[in-house]
Amino acid sequence: MEWRGDGDDAMRLLMDELDQADNMSVSREGEGCRITVKSDSGTGSMLFYEVMPGVILTYNDFHMAECYSGFSRSSDYLSVNHCREGRLEQLMPGGTYSYTSAGDLKLDDISHHAGNYVFPVEHYHGISIGFDVAACSDGVREALGNQAPDVSELRRRFCRGGSPYVLHDFTEAEEVFAGLYHVRPAIRRPFARLRALELLLLLSQLEYDESCHAVEYFTCAQVQKVKEARRIMVADLMSIHTVGELAACVGMPTTAFKACFKGVFGLPPYAYLRSYRMERAAALLRSGKLSVAAIGAQVGYDSPSKFTAAFKAVMGLTPTSYRRGQ
Repeated sequence: MEWRGDGDDAMRLLMDELDQADNMSVSREGEGCRITVKSDSGTGSMLFYEVMPGVILTYNDFHMAECYSGFSRSSDYLSVNHCREGRLEQLMPGGTYSYTSAGDLKLDDISHHAGNYVFPVEHYHGISIGFDVAACSDGVREALGNQAPDVSELRRRFCRGGSPYVLHDFTEAEEVFAGLYHVRPAIRRPFARLRALELLLLLSQLEYDESCHAVEYFTCAQVQKVKEARRIMVADLMSIHTVGELAACVGMPTTAFKACFKGVFGLPPYAYLRSYRMERAAALLRSGKLSVAAIGAQVGYDSPSKFTAAFKAVMGLTPTSYRRGQ
């Protein structure tokens, strides 16, 4: 698809640089552009808007286990990514893996963007705001005058050595992104323009903190082992395995296994299994084909009352109330 925007130079470059695979489709959607990706594991989409010259807003929504991205940038770039739900696994230089989880704000220069992306809990929702340094700098200075941050300096400050810079509790930035999730499409571009400028101002006030580069990394061997343990856990929901048994089964020390499992999936093994059971139960309740007792049995509960209590503790409703609300 050839992008023909109304002066949207950065959007046109984005489309030119995307490596469109056979499982990818591109379509115009109002003032934006949507890329849809399909695979055997599910679907995902990215909705792009150029909100001002050189600044691109992206809504990321994935319900799949993994996807490939061929996107890379040859120019200087600053990408600010907010994760609202789910988890994102990224292979880093040196063969280690890093993870982005709900509430994280990740800054990087996307120099290592191209490659395979894995969603360990099979969904990911978030927003990215990308700044092409050369293309956006004049517009930022025009909008903010003497208070305009130097985008190139921000990139140098936070994007060091190609590793991501992750902020876990940046409340002001959370508020910036919160509005973008709910803004009406009719005013999305001008609203996002203001939020992008606000984000730059907030970042300009942050001092560099080396600990924000100290993202927890795991080796390929460790990640593959805990993924095998997860496969064992969910293959038969009636079977209960202790953490020690799972660790021994995949050949890891228990302490290292627990740390790596939580790093990959965001929860300790037992908490993850309970969450998985309840998500599976919720899907079965929405289908409306089985009784509550039968669903409880399918997700590993031999007692309907225990299943009801566990479901309510996680989902906030009893199974019957949840089904009625669908």
